[in-house]
Amino acid sequence: MQLATYLLQALHLLSGYFDNWLPSPNDAILASTEKLVDPRFPYGSKKVRGVNAGGWLILQPWVTPSLFDNTGNINIVDEWTFCSLQDRPTAVTTLLNHWNTFYTESDFAAIAAAGLNHVRIPIGYWAFDTSGGEPFITGQSPYLIRAVGWARNHGLFVIIDLHALPGSQNGFDTSGHKGPVNWPNLQSNIDRTNAIIKTLAAEFSQASYANVVSAIQPVNEPAGFVGGNILPVTRQYYYDSYGNIRVNGADVVEILHDAFQDLSFWNGVMPYPNFNNVLMDTHHYQIFTDAEVALSWPQHITTACQRGSAIASWANTSGNLWTIVGEWTTTPYDCAKYVNDRGLGSRYDGTYPGSQIHGVCGPFTGSSSVFSSAYKTFMRQFFEAQTSSFEKAAGWIYWTWKTEATDEWSYQKGLAGGWIPQDPTQRLYPNICS
Repeated sequence: MQLATYLLQALHLLSGYFDNWLPSPNDAILASTEKLVDPRFPYGSKKVRGVNAGGWLILQPWVTPSLFDNTGNINIVDEWTFCSLQDRPTAVTTLLNHWNTFYTESDFAAIAAAGLNHVRIPIGYWAFDTSGGEPFITGQSPYLIRAVGWARNHGLFVIIDLHALPGSQNGFDTSGHKGPVNWPNLQSNIDRTNAIIKTLAAEFSQASYANVVSAIQPVNEPAGFVGGNILPVTRQYYYDSYGNIRVNGADVVEILHDAFQDLSFWNGVMPYPNFNNVLMDTHHYQIFTDAEVALSWPQHITTACQRGSAIASWANTSGNLWTIVGEWTTTPYDCAKYVNDRGLGSRYDGTYPGSQIHGVCGPFTGSSSVFSSAYKTFMRQFFEAQTSSFEKAAGWIYWTWKTEATDEWSYQKGLAGGWIPQDPTQRLYPNICS
């Protein structure tokens, strides 16, 4: 059933239902080793092994650089400017073609054939609500429904990831609007986001989705590092989202993001049995600082192994949540075109503002035909180190299944190139983290 059908119904029936539901994070915690109650997917007892459908229902310049380069306008850097700084009929035509062709059912069949069990689908708030002159082009939600159908056809579970919030929760181009972090500063932004979660919950809590939509993630990567009120607003939003999901009696899992905070910041948040079916998501990239891109390949592997142990230690502490690593990759460098935003260079080759030269990017990005056997061997070792490490906790979701021109980021190309195994449990280096 289309999401749009439920918008008015959800708002009419549920508006304000949980507006004043403010459970305190300081409520007494009932210690328990249980965290889930009859979830649609047995998180915690079965490992999550999945991929993100990145750059599809929300644009990312580095995933599909041609969409941005073809505009001829260097000021088009995110979906907001993609929709506002070019001829609108052209933008509509381009987006429709992209939505119809970048992912098809054959991708979901291949994901399942690769031994994976999850697809995380990022989508922006404007697929469900635009107002106040926002320039976004809508129409993504039918493609989300179609993708859920493809997942069902191939035995995959779907995480619906609200990747972008009104006002932007992190200021990244991946939030749809690069710039200030304004989501937590206006109550209208928060109200709109809560209404979208109600809409998603009304749709996907239905029994017809029980074997396919396992989780809703209310926000991707809120920028806790900016200070101000974003962390308390995010924490309250997680509690409100829980209520908005549970109002239908849904067993859909809620997935929190760590907001770039150490996991200890979230000690005891939403524990079972006060709350049920809640997971934590943390992301692990080793490319977005000079210190990280300066690491040797063995140091990257050691860092991945240590990170997995730390995540598992936190997740296995009584009162804490099952934890997945919802984004990571096999490349040790920020060399992909536009990965640091359109118009910016790379830290690794010193073209990013304020960075220093560590090496040359050419051999490590683009077509896998330029990748050396040594680089491919390292990426295989890095894949095995990270998956083995992250499976000490609840599992992992790779970023991303496919890219237009940067094979080092593509799970699909990794399978073809041999640095990702055909079976994600296969090990050439079984003691990589020993």
